[in-house]
Amino acid sequence: MEEHFKQIASLIGDPTRATILWTLLDGKAFTATELAIAADTSPQNISMHLNKLVQAQLLCVESQGRHKYYKFARKDIAYAIEALANLIPVEIDQKAKTNTIEVPVKYCRSCYDHLAGKIGVAVTDSLIDQKIIIDQGKNFELSANGQAWFTDLGINISGLKQLRRSFLRPCLDWSERRHHMAGALPAALLDKMLNEDWIRKMQNSRAIVITAKGQQMIDKHFKLPL
Repeated sequence: MEEHFKQIASLIGDPTRATILWTLLDGKAFTATELAIAADTSPQNISMHLNKLVQAQLLCVESQGRHKYYKFARKDIAYAIEALANLIPVEIDQKAKTNTIEVPVKYCRSCYDHLAGKIGVAVTDSLIDQKIIIDQGKNFELSANGQAWFTDLGINISGLKQLRRSFLRPCLDWSERRHHMAGALPAALLDKMLNEDWIRKMQNSRAIVITAKGQQMIDKHFKLPL
């Protein structure tokens, strides 16, 4: 176990591979060319790094036509990479808040397939306050009222519980240093918000923009006037 951990830590610790993994937190699959641009490196170099990540089963690759697309091999890997950002010292994170480029990402973003940032934490807090989800400390649980609430929102709870992944759990937010929701249920909630045009993803960024309709719906459902 210790040797395997050393290997994984060594893989993630390389700057180019770290950039690859951080880029994939967008939740999309990327080609080698796109990842080479993100990492500012050559096609030959990116290919070597991608092969190492695939061999370590951190990434998987799918072929579509003449293109190959890379993504996380498992959703838990995305959560682990996001969690690593919580190791950034608080004083460094505070200084970074003055960087205007980072503000939209800290305010509202996608954490792979669920909502994060200030809004993600606020939505989670609201659902806890409304007793829609129950904070058990290390775990989140969906209440009976919560099942009805999400069903009324058009989310299939029974179908989500049959998926081979975590249904609902806390995820430590690296910018807020507090928990937001992760798992199949929050992923379905993010899809709902995107499909209903409450929110929109910014191009080439994990930052999310809340639409005028979204402001009304978030206030209505989450009691969060924006």
